[in-house]
Amino acid sequence: MSLRDRRVQYETAGLDLADLAATPIQQWHHWYDDAVEAGVAEPNAMTVSSIDAEGQPDARVVLAREVNDEGIVFYTNYESAKGIQLAGVPFVSAVFAWLDLHRQVRVRGEIEVVSSEESDAYFASRPRESQIGAWASAQSQVITGREELDAAVVEMTQRFMGGDVPRPPHWGGLRIVPSTVEFWQGRPSRLHDRFRYAWAGTQWSISRLAP
Repeated sequence: MSLRDRRVQYETAGLDLADLAATPIQQWHHWYDDAVEAGVAEPNAMTVSSIDAEGQPDARVVLAREVNDEGIVFYTNYESAKGIQLAGVPFVSAVFAWLDLHRQVRVRGEIEVVSSEESDAYFASRPRESQIGAWASAQSQVITGREELDAAVVEMTQRFMGGDVPRPPHWGGLRIVPSTVEFWQGRPSRLHDRFRYAWAGTQWSISRLAP
């Protein structure tokens, strides 16, 4: 079957204004819980888009590690391509896609660096192998081969043998502070339901959008 002939019929229930929570974070948690219950793989995965120094968009999938009233937190190497781009242009677009449920959530907002205390606490909760990896990987840099990475892992394993692995100074959390959050529910005949929360300075406004 060609791509142009491929069709998926969305037969899921619709979404109405009365169904929505007062804030996008509350609504996100309702949908996240549905995704977990449905067995969606990596339901906290989101595509994050940034802008590079030439004004070109760049996107990748990362894992949200905290979603609360302050925003959406993920962790990264600050010296990676995404870290450098988001430091230069601290605005972001992110998408959670729960395709099995015919749902997606689109987020736009500003980036802020989380506190050292938050980053330290999360880093301490990671498996030791992942902690070592954060030291060993010069993320986004060209390497000669897998052997170079493996050698760096061995070096860092020996360096921190017998003690705790501290958080690298170049590694930590970034928080998306949302300005708009859109909830999209697939419907038959491509007449989807779309609702956008927009921060109005003191409260969230909700608008229905045409599909």
